[in-house]
Amino acid sequence: MNLTEWARAQGISPHTAYRWFRQGTLPVPAERVGPRTILVNLDAKTTPQTVGGLGLYARVSSPDQKADLERQVARLSQWAATAAHRVVRVESEIGSGMNGARSKAQRLLADPNVTTVVVEHKDRLGRMNVELIEAALAAHGRRLVVLEDRDVEEDLVGDMVEVLTSFCARLYGRRSAAHRARKALEAAEHG
Repeated sequence: MNLTEWARAQGISPHTAYRWFRQGTLPVPAERVGPRTILVNLDAKTTPQTVGGLGLYARVSSPDQKADLERQVARLSQWAATAAHRVVRVESEIGSGMNGARSKAQRLLADPNVTTVVVEHKDRLGRMNVELIEAALAAHGRRLVVLEDRDVEEDLVGDMVEVLTSFCARLYGRRSAAHRARKALEAAEHG
């Protein structure tokens, strides 16, 4: 199958697929067979590979979850080592997933050597609109790899807690925000 047909079948612009081919980040084997013809080898017994440098990102919301942060970094590193991929950056931080001004996440996303961002769960990169980050990465020939997809219902509950915590923090101050958000959820469940 030629590259243009493959790209359209995947819902990708042919220009993007060609750019990925030139950069060596195309997730399937392909070779140039003529001046204007690139063939994608779908018969190869390989899985789509992460090409280029990996950027591993781990995040927790509060300092009392530091053990979970270290576990995330260890799991991401183990996955990269097992898959024999080259890690060029590892970033871990403590901060809210609702906060878009996380310096380490921004540093990771801005690093041109990172062609693939790897997170344990989508919500580690951000609580909402991770699809926009994924689309922005894809527009530059990069991608997001999520090691474990959570149940959608669990994600929605987590998102609701984050939103309530954020609103309570604005109204009542940071210290009592988590407590008030928990109370609001309990009232919603029983009421």
